Amino acid sequence: MAPAEKQRAGPASPLGYGCRSIGFNGDVGELEYLLLHANPAAVAHRARTIDAMDPSRFSAIVNEYIEAMKKLACEILDLLGEGLGLKDPRYLSKLTTNADSDCLLRINHYPPSCNIHKLDHDDQCNIKSLVSTKASNGGNLMAGGRIGFGEHSDPQILSLLRANDVEGLQVFVPDHEGKEMWVQVPSDPSAIFVNVGDVLQALTNGRLISIRHRVIATACRPRLSTIYFASPPLHARISALPETITASSPRRYRSFTWAEYKTTMYSLRLSHSRLELFKIDDDDSDNASEGKA
Repeated sequence: MAPAEKQRAGPASPLGYGCRSIGFNGDVGELEYLLLHANPAAVAHRARTIDAMDPSRFSAIVNEYIEAMKKLACEILDLLGEGLGLKDPRYLSKLTTNADSDCLLRINHYPPSCNIHKLDHDDQCNIKSLVSTKASNGGNLMAGGRIGFGEHSDPQILSLLRANDVEGLQVFVPDHEGKEMWVQVPSDPSAIFVNVGDVLQALTNGRLISIRHRVIATACRPRLSTIYFASPPLHARISALPETITASSPRRYRSFTWAEYKTTMYSLRLSHSRLELFKIDDDDSDNASEGKA
């Protein structure tokens, strides 16, 4: 599709077609993307500019995918609800299936970072090996490696990611000595990668952690990924579930609405630790554990 045709679906504000620019605060990446509300009417509306010749073709495929991801997200959240011992194990999934839930679908395309025709198979393997070594050794990038999507945590409840067989996803996790480092996630087009979001970390009082991750564009083939973001309604109040609060684990985050959190998110750079702004000070923890904060 020609750039002019793609741009009819943009610019992303934040929904729609975007290229390089991410958000409103100067973040950029080596990618182009579509960000859509995950409901049939919104997808059908956007399809008129994405596939003017046959908009139903785009909307039918995308809505079928969204329904499958929604079902899977609910199954995962219900299992988490059982594991957390919630009085209503379906509480978490109900937040994401409410009629006005703010769920999204993101489709990312990362262009290749080198010309595949200029490299033979051995050269490509050497590059892949070097990138993996560098990425797991403090996150240094080799020449030619570019930030596809910068360091961030997902703000929603749960994210379900699928990608083709091109690597690039990295997660920031502690090693065996407790030192945090970037680790390359092996590509697997048959797998779905599940990310805990900031809201789920707040709901579970920190028992589940929203992991920071990024995408590095180093491959000689394009990386394609789709991410379904399971989100609550804008008016939903996010507060630690009673089952996660104990005398030894008092409330860690103040109550907020998803709308308030989104407003904060859009005011900050991509890499900002947003949830830290909602943390309760140690001096307030006694009141918070009693529900007074």
